[in-house]
Amino acid sequence: MGENPIHDIFVIGGGINGCGIARDAVGRGYSVFLAEMNDLASGTSSGSTKLIHGGLRYLEHYEFRLVRESLMEREVLWKNAPHIIWPMRFVLPHHRGLRPAWLLRLGLFLYDHIGGRKLLPKTRTLDMERDPAGRPLKKLFSRAFEYSDCWVDDARFVVLNARDAADRGATIVTRSKVTGIRREGDVWSVDVEDTAGARYTVRARLVVNAAGPWVDAVLGEGVHNVRLVQGSHIVVRRKFDDPRAYFFQNADGRIIFAIPYQDDFTLIGTTDRDYTGDPADVAISDAEAGYLCNAASEYFAEPVRREDIVWTYAAVRPLYDDGASKAQEATRDYVLKVEGGDNEAKVVNVFGGKITTYRRLSEHVLEKIEVVLGAKGASWTRDAPLPGGDFPPEGFDDEVARLARDYVFLPPALARRLTRLYGTRAGTMLGNAASLENLGRCFGANLYEAEVRYLMDCEWARTAEDVLWRRTKLGLRLTPLEAGELDLYMRAAETQEGGRAAS
Repeated sequence: MGENPIHDIFVIGGGINGCGIARDAVGRGYSVFLAEMNDLASGTSSGSTKLIHGGLRYLEHYEFRLVRESLMEREVLWKNAPHIIWPMRFVLPHHRGLRPAWLLRLGLFLYDHIGGRKLLPKTRTLDMERDPAGRPLKKLFSRAFEYSDCWVDDARFVVLNARDAADRGATIVTRSKVTGIRREGDVWSVDVEDTAGARYTVRARLVVNAAGPWVDAVLGEGVHNVRLVQGSHIVVRRKFDDPRAYFFQNADGRIIFAIPYQDDFTLIGTTDRDYTGDPADVAISDAEAGYLCNAASEYFAEPVRREDIVWTYAAVRPLYDDGASKAQEATRDYVLKVEGGDNEAKVVNVFGGKITTYRRLSEHVLEKIEVVLGAKGASWTRDAPLPGGDFPPEGFDDEVARLARDYVFLPPALARRLTRLYGTRAGTMLGNAASLENLGRCFGANLYEAEVRYLMDCEWARTAEDVLWRRTKLGLRLTPLEAGELDLYMRAAETQEGGRAAS
């Protein structure tokens, strides 16, 4: 990769914001180069609570603009990616002694009415002595409120934005670290080094710094714009059969969710605490695991014990430092800043943000870019499906049935899983296969060689971790031996073929 041609935009960071900006920009006609130092979504964007939501609790901090924008995006994103985003109902028990019922009702009234809700059902009140939602809980709660938000497969959401950007002409490179950026008049020279040690320089008219927790590090020593806040989650064996999720209030003013996860599990989180270490080293602490177990046990009739935990994950959220005294009070809104003099190359720095608002953030970044580089195409992502998402938002079951008809040999659970991950592109991955044997080696949990090859060829997967914990969540189902065999297979394929360029 040489120094020419000069790209319009160089994006640093392969999380949801970086990939969303790259997608929007290339779709308008700008030439785009994106570099991610690890795997796509390997940082903050795969460590979320996996919700497309308005942020009910943000109303308490008067974040009305953020909540309204988030609520308006829920159905937009659901329509764009109905395979990896779907509606979910949330049960909020009224806990005497905490937030009063009238305050919850008021918040949910606003939630229902300020975001242009059309497809999602509105809030209703539950009698917890009669409703099935009350069965897994202690008999302390006589009333609850049920409202709507959406679930998202966060890591796949990032990858699909990258895939669409690449399909439209962007260059996307992973495991390629930016080692230096310098202005040369009105052009940037960006030095990049990949994991094989290859070094090259890319020239661009504008840099977008979307490095997430590393955004300040890109800008240099002594820069402080973001407040790093750690959020950790635990996954336990399924605690309840109901398809609805729970929103639990805690006595310390914080909240946690308990969410059905991957059919056989329950996801519980998140925590909020300031983080001062290297974001690459973040991991759940013993205190956080205990906090989540204890907080959930305040509600569930059957306690959540540490020995119930089958997996944990943690991430660092790079929140804009607004001087809030508590981590949970720091703004989740995003802040964009353009730096550079009149005759200098400009950099757009992205601070904060959340998955739900990534598309609007991208549009606002493009407004900044247009001022610097001149306008090209109009905004377009609102009605543009992501790869595999070109079917109606309420048509997922029909899509599963179509895949099952086209590939009659697929077990029903596998047809459903593949549709959930790949949508209409599941058929592209399966190709002309007429039997399970045609899909090649099975590594366990119905993960076949054909799928692994697709993820390597089309979705930048390089290691077993990429496949098992970000492209799929089959790490919950494969044994350590099976995971090791998958990693050996992928490393051998990588060596034999000299790397794969998904872009």
